[in-house]
Amino acid sequence: MSNSNHIQLLLNGLIQSIQEVIPQTVKINAPSLYKEPFTQSEAGVLIGITGDVRARIILESSSTIFGNIGLSMYGMEISGEMLESFIGEFGNMSAGKLCTYCADNGLDLDITPPTVMIGQTKLFGFQHAFRLPIDIEGFGQMNGLLTIDTED
Repeated sequence: MSNSNHIQLLLNGLIQSIQEVIPQTVKINAPSLYKEPFTQSEAGVLIGITGDVRARIILESSSTIFGNIGLSMYGMEISGEMLESFIGEFGNMSAGKLCTYCADNGLDLDITPPTVMIGQTKLFGFQHAFRLPIDIEGFGQMNGLLTIDTED
């Protein structure tokens, strides 16, 4: 399978996983190429992808939007350390579903433990990245970033 096929499979898997994890109506806008650095403004989670492809998934938004997603999933308000834990688990759920989608399509992947990022953060160190704008009905916008690590 070519690198472009891997990227397309990862993007399709990320789109499907976000739509399955978030219980609201979700509109995924067209992906676009993204150059470093990536600046997160408030809250996010980074999950590493290993196996047939080396990549990273970053999901970032506001604490309010992550809190609203948690409220819609669990029926209770989430804040403080519980919100930070939820952001990590949200990343785990999304990346896990992405791996299942990819496995069903012949790509063997695994994920690393989530890295939760709170506050403004700049991320460097990627060569290829795709930004996926995600509109969550009634909540606002989340950004997905898929970075592809190339083997030297």
